Amino acid sequence: MWKLWAQFGPGVATGLICIVLATIAPNFATAENWQNLLRQMSFNIIVSVGMTMVIITSGIDLSVGSVMALCECTFAYIAVTYGFGLAVGVPIGLLVAVLCGFINGALVAFVRLPPFIATLGMMSIARGLALVFTGGFSISLLQARGIDLFHWLGDGLLSEKLALPIIGGLPMPVLIAGFVVLVGYIILSHTRFGRYVYAIGGNEEAARLCGVNVALVKLSVYCMCGFLAGLSGVLLGGRVRSVRPTDGQMWELDAIAAVVIGGTSLIGGRGTVIGTFFGAALIAILRNGLVLLRVSAFWQQVIVGCVIILAVMFDRLVRRR
Repeated sequence: MWKLWAQFGPGVATGLICIVLATIAPNFATAENWQNLLRQMSFNIIVSVGMTMVIITSGIDLSVGSVMALCECTFAYIAVTYGFGLAVGVPIGLLVAVLCGFINGALVAFVRLPPFIATLGMMSIARGLALVFTGGFSISLLQARGIDLFHWLGDGLLSEKLALPIIGGLPMPVLIAGFVVLVGYIILSHTRFGRYVYAIGGNEEAARLCGVNVALVKLSVYCMCGFLAGLSGVLLGGRVRSVRPTDGQMWELDAIAAVVIGGTSLIGGRGTVIGTFFGAALIAILRNGLVLLRVSAFWQQVIVGCVIILAVMFDRLVRRR
């Protein structure tokens, strides 16, 4: 029983919260609310998949929110200020996000800096560069070439381009987040690289003695985490058709919370992408329900924090049993 709860607990808890909110919160169960809710949670899910891989290796990445903002500001600056369009700016922005992840991974894997310190420094650097590029102001993408396509990716429905009866009504960010979750699950559960990730988090020295290239694996997971943060920024910029250097603030904490609620151990070696998906869903559903119940935004923070602490405490109790 305890093993089953450890595996399926986050999903069960999310389902129970949905049932309670559908009973007491007006309009919670409506199709329109769920469409908006799925859009909102998809951005955190994408970032959290990369965070899951990093934390399983016994690391952490505090820079994802700032890297996301830097990616946004980079592609917007190139697309709007220089007039190259989003088709040129977005790949460069994603490349900058991967570069930030590469620097984080290099500092952790080769320089042997603690992940907390390395990514804390990158958090400040990336946020500062985003402010430098924009001068502290937002950049509108309304006149950028290619904005219609990227707005569709960030806010549109699949049915607007393809007539698919089952998934056509789902927003594009949701489908992209689902694809990221699927790829992350396959990587961690069905590839040699995934086994190496778990091995490093479980016992790094043992993994090294078994022939695992620990430095390369760590470098790879931080690069993937940077890329997914940048991808989330691209979709967010496409959704609102503008970017701000302050975007992504506190997103790293939401991602870490989703990972921990999903059952991933902060000391590494244990965790699943599916659990992270339910952790991110639980946070988004809870916040959405509190808004519908007209709970003060200040109390929302208190309630979400209490839920995170209780979820981790309960997970620890279950795993001890």
